[in-house]
Amino acid sequence: MSETAIKVDNLSKSYVINHQKDGSSKYSKSLRESISDATSSLIGTVLNSSANQESSNQNREDFLALQDISFEINRGDRVGIIGRNGAGKSTLLKILSRITEPTNGRISINGRVASLLEVGTGFHPELTGRENIYLNGAILGMGKIEIQSKFSEIVEFAGVSKFLDTPVKKYSSGMYTRLAFSVAAHLEPEILIVDEVLAVGDVQFQKKCLGKMQSISKDEGRTVLFVSHNMDAIQRLCSKCLMLDKGRLVANDLTSNVISIYLSNSSIKASPNGWIDLSQIRRAGTGEARFLKFKYTSLNEDIFFHPYPDGPLEFLLNIESDQSQSVGSLAVSIYNNLGTKLVNADTVSLGQSISLEKGENIFKIRIEKLHLNPGFYVVGFWLADTRGNAALDFIEATFDIEVVDVASEGFGAKRSGDSAVTCEFSLSDGE
Repeated sequence: MSETAIKVDNLSKSYVINHQKDGSSKYSKSLRESISDATSSLIGTVLNSSANQESSNQNREDFLALQDISFEINRGDRVGIIGRNGAGKSTLLKILSRITEPTNGRISINGRVASLLEVGTGFHPELTGRENIYLNGAILGMGKIEIQSKFSEIVEFAGVSKFLDTPVKKYSSGMYTRLAFSVAAHLEPEILIVDEVLAVGDVQFQKKCLGKMQSISKDEGRTVLFVSHNMDAIQRLCSKCLMLDKGRLVANDLTSNVISIYLSNSSIKASPNGWIDLSQIRRAGTGEARFLKFKYTSLNEDIFFHPYPDGPLEFLLNIESDQSQSVGSLAVSIYNNLGTKLVNADTVSLGQSISLEKGENIFKIRIEKLHLNPGFYVVGFWLADTRGNAALDFIEATFDIEVVDVASEGFGAKRSGDSAVTCEFSLSDGE
């Protein structure tokens, strides 16, 4: 049997985007206007269909979600797929999962594929958890006896035994995800494809999932494709990595090399003590509230307000909200150049909610002691409604900041041999 699990040759996928003629949203029209427009459109079609067709074409745009992508993945490989929002990651996974067809190109897949691309993929909401396990097994081509042999492991891993005979439409998103991942991982597919959906689960379950994916790849020789914005998870799980940018494959190498390229290409130099515009930065989330701009400072004028080891670091965040609302999680995260999260100043840990007024709001997050050694780091932002488990705005690690060495001669010089994180320690004679 061939060692190649997935082979992709010159793969492209295009979509047609329709635009409103006057640029206005169809949802802003009244019922009366909609009926009038529909009637006019019908009359126009009858009287002059060719003219209308020409006019319609002027408002259609071809969008290339993927462009001439080629790569090969061997059996047993653990491959990460990274890229900024809109890079084409989810489109690629949907094609590999046979959910959608490519516009051009060819893919060859050797083995049974199980996919977890979004909450509820492959589940029927009216069926119980028990029934959906058997349904998914049947979709994967497994017999009843084969499914039964794995049933107890699936239920134990998912931790939903109390709700096994409850229709899954009544499950929380976390329960849905736990069961869906457990089914996908335990029903022995040769290829397991997992999208960012694991972010819905709690931290302990995410660790459990990463461990399971490592196990089925290392111990059982199965192939894993994993899409995530969590560079730390990608680094720990994946030996190889693909990077997409605007629908093109721009890197295919060892994970550490690709993550380094991703962060260096993605980050923007941010200078301290001045407002930095976020309005044009690509992001994820519902958009009901969003970051407009930010600035940061160490309050130390002698080093031009740059952050420094064990010193304070303040962030001012300008957030715009569509309505008055309470938000449970506001975070500033700092990563190293491999995407490992070193600092996560999240208001969840303070146990206090944030009240957003309609319009612009200003908040200050102050890190009392920044335990980072001199060097360049990358900053990202997060805003979420923890009750609804929904991200309102998420800006990936995007902005470079420099932590400088105030103790050494020469501004910004970094002592060789330093680790990333500082620590407090003492020395005694041991008596």
